[in-house]
Amino acid sequence: MSFKRSLLNTAVGIGFAAGLASVTAAETITIATVNNGDMIRMQGYTNQFTAETGIDVEWVTLEENVLRQRVTTDITTKGGQFDIMTIGMYETPIWGAQGWLVPLDDLSAEYDVADILPAMAGGLSYEGTLYAAPFYGESSMIMYRTDLMEAAGLEMPDAPTWEYIGQAARAMTDRDNEIYGICLRGKAGWGENMAFLTATSNAFGARWFDEEWNAQFDSEAWANTLNFYVDLLNEAGPPGASNNGFNENLSLFQQGKCGMWIDATVAASFVTNPNDSAVADKVGFALAPDNGLGPRSNWLWAWALAIPAGTNNEAEAKQFIEWATGKAYIELVAANEGWANVPPGARTSLYENPNYQAVPFAKMTLDSILSANPLNPTVDPVPYVGVQFAAIPEFSGIATEVGQEFSAALAGQQTVEAALAKAQAITTDAMEAAGY
Repeated sequence: MSFKRSLLNTAVGIGFAAGLASVTAAETITIATVNNGDMIRMQGYTNQFTAETGIDVEWVTLEENVLRQRVTTDITTKGGQFDIMTIGMYETPIWGAQGWLVPLDDLSAEYDVADILPAMAGGLSYEGTLYAAPFYGESSMIMYRTDLMEAAGLEMPDAPTWEYIGQAARAMTDRDNEIYGICLRGKAGWGENMAFLTATSNAFGARWFDEEWNAQFDSEAWANTLNFYVDLLNEAGPPGASNNGFNENLSLFQQGKCGMWIDATVAASFVTNPNDSAVADKVGFALAPDNGLGPRSNWLWAWALAIPAGTNNEAEAKQFIEWATGKAYIELVAANEGWANVPPGARTSLYENPNYQAVPFAKMTLDSILSANPLNPTVDPVPYVGVQFAAIPEFSGIATEVGQEFSAALAGQQTVEAALAKAQAITTDAMEAAGY
């Protein structure tokens, strides 16, 4: 399949040309975005963009699963509801290849496209052309309570194994005091529990498909992955874990109820912010766990801004993208809220800045991003690109259904064996119907 081969050969280098024309007439652009903290923060500064440009901004802010559904429906039906969409590394190359996105190949010299981290630029490009600009980039890592680790008589390695994490989680759990050794995503969704579980499965030697596109949920490696996860959360996780996604676990951690949380590196600024986190001065960081097989359990992602083809406000949308994902916005947030709160993971210059190098989680975030390998994510070879997803159009639908089965297993509504059997059938049927 030539499309998949072209994805495998996506180039990192991005061309750009100077001279984005300024917009003088007052316009209104509509932006769909996710309800994560960094996006909420950006909305608070939007009046400055309007003051500078005369362009008004209307926001449609949605929960992660709802956002993905809304923007996918809008772009596939040419609904035209949005001038800018917040999407990620899964959608961007697929939609770019379909001609559904405006190429970002004429951003200004001042914007400095070459400063975007290669891992981010590569994942947001198709055949060497950038189709979305990263607002922030992330991998995943362990955030943990240093005081609870010490009380348990343990010391977190910089690069722990899953066996160690399991032992530590159980040792830190104190249910009588609502302290749970580990918080992990359980909410169903291809970008919620399946992002975490797919990345985790890489470290267990599992994969979604073999080289002939055959589903692999009937493998021992997937059974080991899901059994470990369900047992760990049942023994050391919070009640109702099957309902918890990124934001729910963030709240639990900030309340001091999680000994460890393995999730997006972007959360580091929120768990260490004393205005929001009761444990801000007791947080340490480590690489996502491995099993000694090579891959770690960390993903690679960017929440990025893209322009759907057909918008009547392309020039205005590009102005906003340059403003929100450029160097000046980082300086704006740093000046008002401190360097720890700037959008991370998108620009090389940020990690070369001594002010940011002093942030306690900066190095671990960058190390996590650089250690993720979307071209070779698994122990055994695979025909797809992606660490926590397979970059094929069918993946989101399949993984949404599989995520529901795995969430049901976590909730005790079915056995792990039943969930894996259903996942195998769902995936096999969908791939056969798609002609693989």
